[in-house]
Formats: sequence, C-alpha cells, structure tokens
Amino acid sequence: MTPQTPYYLLDKSVLLRNLEKISYLRQASGVKCVLALKAFATWSVFDLMREHMDGTTSSSLNEVRLGREKFGGETHAYSVAWADHEIDEALALSDKIIFNSVSQFERYAQKAEALGKPVGLRLNPGISHSHFILADPARPFSRLGEWDMERIKPVLDRLSGVMFHFNCENDEYDSLDALLTQIEERYADILHKMEWVSLGGGIRFTNDDYPIDRLAQRLKAMSERYGVQLYLEPGEASVTKSTTLEVTVLDTVFNGKHVAIVDSSTEAHMLDLLIYSEHASVAPNTGPYTYIVCGKTCLAGDIFGEFQFETELKAGDRISFLDAAGYTMVKKNWFNGVQMPSIAVRHLDGQVELVREFTFEDYAQSLS
Repeated sequence: MTPQTPYYLLDKSVLLRNLEKISYLRQASGVKCVLALKAFATWSVFDLMREHMDGTTSSSLNEVRLGREKFGGETHAYSVAWADHEIDEALALSDKIIFNSVSQFERYAQKAEALGKPVGLRLNPGISHSHFILADPARPFSRLGEWDMERIKPVLDRLSGVMFHFNCENDEYDSLDALLTQIEERYADILHKMEWVSLGGGIRFTNDDYPIDRLAQRLKAMSERYGVQLYLEPGEASVTKSTTLEVTVLDTVFNGKHVAIVDSSTEAHMLDLLIYSEHASVAPNTGPYTYIVCGKTCLAGDIFGEFQFETELKAGDRISFLDAAGYTMVKKNWFNGVQMPSIAVRHLDGQVELVREFTFEDYAQSLS
C-alpha cells in the first residue's frame, strides 16, 4: 500500500551505489569511512550501510549513543563543546573522542586517558572549500577547531590523532588536492607524530563524474607519507540522490503566477532550502505549465521552487522532490503542527516498507 503523503522515500538500490563507491575507496586507499550522523541518521537502513562503512562520527551525545547502539563499528565522539554532565557517557560509548579546543582537552582529556580512550583534537587550518559562509568552517572568527600553533604544541604528545574538517559540498578534486597540499605543508611535523588523521566530510566523491581513483591514490600516498590511518566522514555523500520527499498538491491559486500548495513545508521538512536560499529539484522539470510550488505553513517564503510540468496541476496530483536525504530527516520539525513526513524504504527487491509514521502524540510529546 502506498503511504499517505508527505513521506520520505529512501531507495536502497541508489543508496547501495553510493556505498559501493565508499567500499571501493576504502579498499583502494586504505582510508576508513565513518558516517557523519549530523547529515543522515535514519537507522532503519544502517543494516546495509554498516557493510560498507567503518562506523559513525557525532556532533552530540545523542548521536554518539545512536551510533553505538544502532550502527556499531567504530564510534567517534566529537562535539563543538562537551558539558560536564555529558562527558562520562560520551567516553563510555565511544572508541575515540575528539575535542574542539585545547581548553576542552585540558578539562576532560585526563578522564579519557584514564579509560585508555584515543584522544584527538580538531585543528582549523584557516582554509576551506565552501559555497556558503554560513557553512564555512574557516570563516572569520570561526570557533571550529584550534588554529593557534602555540596553544596546540603543549598537548601534542598526548594526542593520538587530529581532525581537519575543511570542506562543504566540495565536488572538485583539484580543489581538495590543493587544500591537502597546504595542510601537509603547514602541519607536516604534527602529522608525523599522529596515529590517525580525520579529514572530515563534505567531499562529494560519490558523484557520478568524481575522479575517485585519483582521490584514492592521493589519500594512500598521504597515509603512507606520515604513517597514519586516514579517516573520511561522509554524510551527504553516502546518501546523495537516494531519497525523495513525496508530496501531494492540495490547492492551486493564481496571483500573477500559477501557484501549487502541497502538504509539506520547506521550513519543517527541507529546512536547508530556506537556510541557504536554494530551491528543491524535480524531474524532468519540463513542459509548458509553470508553477511556483509552495508549502502549507503560514511562512510567506515557504517555497520549494518554480518548476515546469507537462500538464496543469490539480488537487491530488503527486510531486517528488529529489535528493531529500542529507540534512532533511535530521532537521525535520513540527512548525505549524504540519504533519511530519513518514519514512519509507524501497528495498532491493523493489518492495516499499513504511518504517516510521508520526502521530499527534509525537507532536504533543515534543512540547510540554
């Protein structure tokens, strides 16, 4: 039975294509890949993902616990700032812990060392590839990682690894290569002292035209040069193009342009469209009929985009928004009390399973 819209539809066959590229890169380069739960944490497909990835990495205590309990493998604990009441549980659940600053390291590292946990520090190289200053980890006055070498030097001997996260939606191999070269030139002495180095996420190496063999050779050479285990933290790259947001047209109006209102919302269900002032994607996006497709909330700017259709839209018509996996389900919310999309999975045999529905009780219990 087809689920009631709105719902996210995750296609395992597309997910598998991404995962097979991750497995290829791991085998060809020796790099380990841990899923960045901040981008995607739909644990109903972790059974497939864990066959192709080494574990998970986090941005919070809840993500550490989810990674440990639902994914397994290596569980890396990172947070921009740990709280006193979180640190003991984070350490108990993780295999590695990465501190964002020297001050956090000095506050909590002794606890990690007493448990024999490998300890890492995030470094900010001051360079990055990002199309948006909002997401640029090297933006001016960034709090993300240590940049002052004089602060870093006193704790180096107590580190087993370091993490650089300096890419956002980087699909250009030459850009990545140049950034890695700069990092190697600046941090060579540190890299030689480490057991492992994480290069973070934001590298779109699962794209169809990405030169994955060049990337594998580059990473293998870097790993051998410094004698370190390299990690990547793919999030969106692991799930790109795997999921659609399925919606239904509720009404059409004309206000100088034709407008279609659907049973979903950008602010509630695809928040990054608003945050980064982007439009959703539909296919084939051709035809003589143009509509602005909007969400049903009271927000005037709740707009998915302007698209072309082969026929006039009417109430009851279905629309599929593409590439709706990364940074969607992890950000969905109850704005306006709009029905939260269910989550459905199309399995490798083509069967669609409704794995999660959300009810009024979920809405009410999210409040007080």
